[in-house]
Formats: sequence, structure tokens, C-alpha cells
Amino acid sequence: MKVEFKNLWSLFVVLFILGGVLPSAQAAEEDKVTGEIAAGVLSAYIWRGQELSRHSIVVQPSVTVGYKGFSFNAWGNLDTKPYSAALANYSSNYTETDLTLSYTKKLGIVQAGGGYIYYALGAPYSGAADPLDAQEVFLMVGLDTILAPTLTVYKEIDHYHQWYAQLGISHTFALHEKIGLKLAATASYLKSDDEGTYARYDSSAAATADKYSNFHDGTVSVSLPVALTKSLTVTPSVTYVFPLCDDAKYEMKGRGLQGVVNAADRDSSFLYGGVTLSFAF
Repeated sequence: MKVEFKNLWSLFVVLFILGGVLPSAQAAEEDKVTGEIAAGVLSAYIWRGQELSRHSIVVQPSVTVGYKGFSFNAWGNLDTKPYSAALANYSSNYTETDLTLSYTKKLGIVQAGGGYIYYALGAPYSGAADPLDAQEVFLMVGLDTILAPTLTVYKEIDHYHQWYAQLGISHTFALHEKIGLKLAATASYLKSDDEGTYARYDSSAAATADKYSNFHDGTVSVSLPVALTKSLTVTPSVTYVFPLCDDAKYEMKGRGLQGVVNAADRDSSFLYGGVTLSFAF
């Protein structure tokens, strides 16, 4: 794991050096601090195919600040109606805070970058134990061309030892001067390095003694960004999440936080939506 971590950060350092020595036509724009404050209200919290809420509204605030290719983001999740395995309901609880530091550089039609994410995980409901926090490093490369294909590879380096690679495509159609229609889709592959912290699940949605290594979750989303002003945008969206193979279906059921006693009876595909309000500066 140390060798993999070193290699990832070596490439990140190279990208940083390239960002400092290669000229850019956008240099003048990148010299100013940019940022965004946003808050989303969604019908569910689904992360990499895992259902992390159940029949409750979640509120997800975020703040992003960028400067010369560097970006810092703080994101959180507030579950308005947490639950326990016994189906009991609790008052709202802040369940997660993610801190992301990244760097990206555009070279012609190619955009490349990397970064680090710290996942501060809170208890799913008041009185429950906090899960172990997670840390990831990641690298990404994308093309500024039709469908904007982007490949991002994440490596967990703290506790849940696994690799997660995601390929995404998207396109935005201009419906009006201030209204767009964005269509997006992703597909992923997950490879576990440790069956103890990230196991493969069997057909009964129970963890096995094997490591997970297979395709994972896919998503299809539709959003409608509406520019209310130059800086203020409201974006309604809907997303469908589904497993890409049987291994993923069993794992998504087993790791989901639904209050269903028999894990095999849990859902493995999800349809959720909501609205996000963002202010750019």
C-alpha cells in the first residue's frame, strides 16, 4: 500500500510542477480566487451504490474555493430523519463531513489532476458509535470534447482498503439563455485489497472471506440548471443508481443502511432527486 500511495503522489507532484512551468491561455483568469457556496436538498443519500439514508430528506451543504488550479472543498450530509436497525426514528443528525484538496491543469483538450479526500464519518443516529474515518487519494484525466469523458481513480489509504475507478460522460444542451439540460452517466469498477474491511458479498447479501473485484455501480442522471442571476443558480435533478453485476448487487444490499432485517430483501437500485441552490463568486 505504501508503494501505491507513493506512486500516486509522485504523479500528483509531476502535475503540480507542470502547472507551474507550462504556459496557459487562461492564466489571467486563474490568478483570481473563485468559489461557490451551495446547498442541496435530496430525497436520499446514495454513495457509490450504497444507500446511506432511508426514506428521509438529506441536506448537503458545500463550500468550494479555488485559486490557480488548486481547489479546496468542504461538504457535509445532514440526515433529517436518521434510523437504527430496529427501525426507530431519531432527530436530525450530521452524519458526514468530507474535506477535499485538489489540483487540476488543462493542457489543450486534456484536463488532468489529482487530490486528497478526508471523510469524517459520524454516527448514523444519536447514541450510535462513529464509523472509522476514511482517507483517499485520487487522480483524474478528462477530455474537453464530445461527451466530456473523464476517468477518476481513487485509492483508500486509511481503513477501507480498496481501489475505485469511475468513468463518466456528460453533455449539456442549451434550452434557453439561462436554462440548460444536463445528461450524465457513470460506470465504475471496485477492487478490494483487504477482505476484512472490504469483502465480496454472496447471494444472501452476507460478507464472505473473499475480496471484492468486479464492476460496481452505474448512474444515469438528468439535471436542469437554471441561472437566476449571474451568480445564483438553482438545479433540480434526478438520478438512477444501479448495480453493474451480481457481485455489485449483493454488495450494495449488504452494505446498505436500510432497516430491513434480511439483507437480501434490501434494494440494490435507487431513484432519487432533489434541488440544489448555488452561489458562485
